[in-house]
Amino acid sequence: MSAERRPKSSERPPSARVFFALWPPAEAAAQLADVANRLAGQWGGRPTRAETIHLTLAFLGEVAVAELPALCALARGIPGRSFAIRLGHFGYWPKNQLLWAGCAAVPDELVDLQSRLQARLGGKGYRTRPPGQGFTPHVSLVRKMRCAPNEGRISELPMPDKLLWPCPRFVLVSSVLTPEGPNYRILEAFPLSA
Repeated sequence: MSAERRPKSSERPPSARVFFALWPPAEAAAQLADVANRLAGQWGGRPTRAETIHLTLAFLGEVAVAELPALCALARGIPGRSFAIRLGHFGYWPKNQLLWAGCAAVPDELVDLQSRLQARLGGKGYRTRPPGQGFTPHVSLVRKMRCAPNEGRISELPMPDKLLWPCPRFVLVSSVLTPEGPNYRILEAFPLSA
């Protein structure tokens, strides 16, 4: 009998919590983190740290580590064109106590990329959102906001004038939850054509 420990059949293989996202350049992330800090200071809540600011395209949750190469291969095969987003307004989801920034005009290339990604993932059996839930491109800024802003106050919030977020690629990200908030690691980047 081998001295090696044999895994029990009930043990799950190693997994990672992963999602596909757009990742901002450092300057845009710093500007958004500054906005998040100011708003959290005004209304309470936990501001998003600059190094974790992103726009989720598809959240997969726990995936077996052995499946990650296949996910990367799937993403490499998705055609798409590079684009830029301009975050021009804020929104608030009371159920999640979440203040977010969104696009006043969502680029067609973003909608196309997200649709193609969803279709490929769905075709491989991945469920990335509840049935019937649409895609609202957004960047989470403040979580667990203690004081919910009303619609009038949200529309008056200051967004940096020159905040343009170029999107030449999308990424697969691993997320590890900690008491201080999530820590993210980009597993692979997938370039978009010019």
